[in-house]
Order: sequence, then C-alpha cells, then structure tokens
Amino acid sequence: MLKRIFLLGLASLGVVSSCAVGQPATTTQWPTQPVRLIVPFPGGASTLDAVVRLLVPEVARDLAGSVFVENKPGAGTVIGVDAVAKASDRHTFGGVANSFAVNQSLVKNLPYNLDSDLAPVILLARTANVLAVRPDLPIRTLPELIAYAKKNPGKLSYGSFGNGTTPHFAGEMLKSMTGIDIVHVPYKAQGPALNDLLGGNIDLMFGNLPDFLAHIRSGKLRALGTTYLTRAPLAPEIPTIAEQGLPTFETDSWYGIIAPANTPKVVVDRINLSFNEALAREGVRQNLRERGIEIIGGTPAEFGLHLKREVAKYADIVKTSNMKID
Repeated sequence: MLKRIFLLGLASLGVVSSCAVGQPATTTQWPTQPVRLIVPFPGGASTLDAVVRLLVPEVARDLAGSVFVENKPGAGTVIGVDAVAKASDRHTFGGVANSFAVNQSLVKNLPYNLDSDLAPVILLARTANVLAVRPDLPIRTLPELIAYAKKNPGKLSYGSFGNGTTPHFAGEMLKSMTGIDIVHVPYKAQGPALNDLLGGNIDLMFGNLPDFLAHIRSGKLRALGTTYLTRAPLAPEIPTIAEQGLPTFETDSWYGIIAPANTPKVVVDRINLSFNEALAREGVRQNLRERGIEIIGGTPAEFGLHLKREVAKYADIVKTSNMKID
C-alpha cells in the first residue's frame, strides 16, 4: 500500500506514469538513470561505506534499477558532500556521518549550506565508540589515563580518521572535560590510524567498537571505555567512560543519507521507503547486529531533527574545547 501511494505521488509530478487509478503503474520513469550514492570516505575505510554497500543491493532491487556507490573522500568529507549539494540530476544522494554535523561549526567557508543546499533522507544506524590504548602503556582504566597524561603533558598522541570525525571530536571532548594535554594526529581513514595504533606509532584512539573489538579481545589493544551512557550490548564487559568519572561523556557514530535540496519530495520519500524496507529485512538486520550496529531508520523529518540536535551539540563542544583543524 505504501509503495502504491508513493507511485501515485510520483505520477502527479510526472516522475512516473501509471494506468488508471486502481491499476498498477506500468512504466516507471524514475529512476531513469543509475542512482548514484556518494560516500565521502575512501572505499572500505569506514563503517558508513560498509553499511551503505550492504544496503545498496536491496535498494536497487526495490527500485528495479541500478544503484552504485561512488567514493569521493577529501577535506574531512567536505568534497563528497559538496558534490551531492551541487548535483541536479535527481539521481544523486550522499552518505554522511557525524563529521557532516561537526563541519558546520569546525570548517570555515563551507562550499554548501546545510539548510538551503541539502535535504535529509534517512538516519540509517549508529554504533558505539571505544577508547583504546596500546597495551604496553601502564594504563588500564580511564582514571589511570588521565593521571598519566597529567604527569606527561603533550607526550601522548591520539589518532583520528580526519578532522571533524567522531574520534577527533571525542578526543577533544576528553581533553576539555579532564584538562589533559594529548596531541591529535589526523589520518585520512580509520584503517591507517588503527594500523598505527596497533604498531605503536600513536598511543590511543577513539574508534568504532565493532572495528576494534577483535584487537581488544586478542590483547593487541586495551579498551578503557565505551562511549554510550550505558554499556554497549556488543561488549558489556567494557565499562563506559561515563561510569568512570565523566557522567555526561557520550558519543556515537551515526550514518545517514542526504539528497540535494532540489530533489522532489516524492523522490526523497520514495528512496527513504526503499532504505527503510532494506533495513527491515532479516538478513540485513542480522548482518548489522553481528557487527554491533544499531538500526534506526525513520522519516526524513526525523533525520532532520536529529541533524539539528547534532549540529548544536557539536557547535557547543567546538566552542568550549577550542577545537581546531590540524
């Protein structure tokens, strides 16, 4: 029934042609070309990329058309997001994560305007982060990290997979809340940063819990805390940062889809429906659960409200922590 309502809406805009009312649509005119989904991170280098690539075949099947992922990294996701904002073909969408909201206050002179150039489509999912250190450090808990950093100001380094990403934000929030001095080392993707943490070239890092967990359980990394206010279901044995003296410390990594603002609402609603249906399929749900990724879904309006809250939250942290691009 929902699909039929969307098809009738598409017909009213000339996006789809149909038979008489009461008959199924006969010739779908949208999409009339392959649907492009821009991910502003390198291929295979982010959880956003993995989530999108899991969902794209399901969305393509639902739309009865081709949907492909184009990785367009650079400038802390600004290059990829700008490409979405400037698209006018009604077939281009973009994947975004927390950095999309952080950049609103962190990056000066953004080439796009969030409100006038882009439209929310759907908030797909989220996952907890974890703070991990290399195991040869004499640090086993968050209080021990704080004490060690205060005795050794400027000697510890923390990695991130780019300016404005969740690990960067979380590291600066930790510095602001505790008064410690640790040095930010930005990378272009999580993979190289994680490899340097495993190799001992940096000392600590916030990262997506599912990507770090095998290294933590093998002893190659030591987990100090997760970043939900309650313990992460994927690893309940790891205490939260909140329960170790920072009760308001909370971050996550979320993943969503945006569209150019000139995309007809009925098209936005149609692809929103496709993503929601993909998220509801048991094979997809099981895959994401096994990775420790929490499915969200919902309407474009709900994602829009989420973005407003996130932009305000990050703007406050950027201001109070004097967070800057390195």
